[in-house]
Amino acid sequence: MNSKQLVIDALLNKEVERIPWIPFVGCHAAKLIGVSAEEYFKDSTNIVNGITKAYEEYRPDGLPALFDLQVEAEAMGCTLKYAEMNPPSVVTHPLEEGVKLSELKVPSEEDGRFPIVLEATRKICKKLGDKIAIYGLITGPFTMALHLLGTDIFYKMMDDPEYTHELLKFCEKVCISTARMYIDAGVDVIAVVDPMTSQISPSCFSEFVSPYATSIFNYIRSRAKLSSFFVCGNAKKNIEEMCKCKPNNVSIDENIPLEYVKKICQKYGVSFGGNIKLTVTMLFGTPTDNIKDAENCMSIGGKKGFILSPGCDIPFDTPSENIKAITSYVHGEVSKFLESNSTLGDVKVEIPDYKNEKQVIIDVVTLDSESCAPCQYMVEAVKNSAAKFGSKVRWAEHKIKEKESVVFMLKMGVKNIPTLLIDGKIKYISTIPEESQLEKDIESAVEKKNI
Repeated sequence: MNSKQLVIDALLNKEVERIPWIPFVGCHAAKLIGVSAEEYFKDSTNIVNGITKAYEEYRPDGLPALFDLQVEAEAMGCTLKYAEMNPPSVVTHPLEEGVKLSELKVPSEEDGRFPIVLEATRKICKKLGDKIAIYGLITGPFTMALHLLGTDIFYKMMDDPEYTHELLKFCEKVCISTARMYIDAGVDVIAVVDPMTSQISPSCFSEFVSPYATSIFNYIRSRAKLSSFFVCGNAKKNIEEMCKCKPNNVSIDENIPLEYVKKICQKYGVSFGGNIKLTVTMLFGTPTDNIKDAENCMSIGGKKGFILSPGCDIPFDTPSENIKAITSYVHGEVSKFLESNSTLGDVKVEIPDYKNEKQVIIDVVTLDSESCAPCQYMVEAVKNSAAKFGSKVRWAEHKIKEKESVVFMLKMGVKNIPTLLIDGKIKYISTIPEESQLEKDIESAVEKKNI
């Protein structure tokens, strides 16, 4: 059985002879071919070369043609900030700036970077499509709504549900259109990636996401293609709602126990994927750490309806040897990778004396606000709220792509990202605070310190 068929059978919740392996290579492909992330995401030749290199280096069973959840947003008028080592991030929201929803149009093949992306996808499918499963990643409807409206959507769900449904109905149309473009380009699987759904309750998910996500999966099914529902962050509470949308697969990151996801997915006959740790293991660990993490995931997942993968887009600077180590375990060649010792033991991090500091200190532990949507919006909330208190408050982002931040996270007892701490106390876990409430929390901390 070839690699592509392994993925297809696993997605269809069948028993397989070997657990398939899909490294979600996005901006990391830029490093493989020696270009910046910005150069990579703006050039179809770079995208093709990067994915080809990832195929040659990592011997995967499937790969995404592109991992960039900002393509649709940019084509609809959002301004992006490009980076050297991260995917682009959304910095402006058209509906927040006065553009009317009726003025937005569903992007076509000619808008934004779609010509570049689709050209690359067609070439990748032609070059590798008979060997491995090619994924087309589209931005999920709720995250897309965040890109267009900003965090105001959380208020709109309560204050103007009719408008929220109108916006999400529009986003559904964009999702279906983007899925159509990827399917026409030749992909095997459409992954609907909706990380911001980790920020809402199951009841809100059921009301504002499920109808539109279900419609998207129905469309993918009507085109005789397979689907995956991809979420980042602590979305444990919504796994069952995701399954009810009837995707073929649910894919999760390290914030959610794989055992729990397996139990819920099996209940609904849905396959599942995950959840090798992105930073502690892949970015900063040794090859041995990566083998152990893969071994643990595979022992839990089993050979029926499970796909081994990292929890999200592999960080740019992830050592290739770490990814190859996972490949070696998947293919039964682990003896080639004998190494030991963690790389974090010698990293020193000084924790502030929060009690005696003359300022309120806010710490935000993120994957990276430039590449993780929930992280981005939590950092924005902190930045806006803290600014109102001037020098009485200082804040810092701890990106766990950096070793020092991983050590900080471990010392502070942080287990999920993004997490917000005020004066060393965990306050918000994988939940973006409303700015008005965060301001009250900060004001209380300021009064407590009498500053």
